[in-house]
Amino acid sequence: MKLLTANRLIDGEVVWLSADGSWVETIEDAEIAHDKDAETRLSAAGLLALANNEVVDVNLIDVEIVDGEMRPIRLRERIRALGPTTHINLGKQARKRTAAFG
Repeated sequence: MKLLTANRLIDGEVVWLSADGSWVETIEDAEIAHDKDAETRLSAAGLLALANNEVVDVNLIDVEIVDGEMRPIRLRERIRALGPTTHINLGKQARKRTAAFG
């Protein structure tokens, strides 16, 4: 399984491509590519967004489902999806916690 990730050019936010073609800020909302055709389609959408100066650092990343949640395989991508590992009160992981208690 793969997802397409990038950084939004206007603010540097880590984003993922969703099924509706928009760039979303949470990995849970990303479209999952289950086969090579889907990977090719996601890559083409990423290259178009790159050419249109919407995003930079476009990459297909490997993911797995762990306890019902999407989790990138590589540590770098886990940090990009959540935030720093030493300060869990920062990054996207902190936003989730705030939303859960807000």
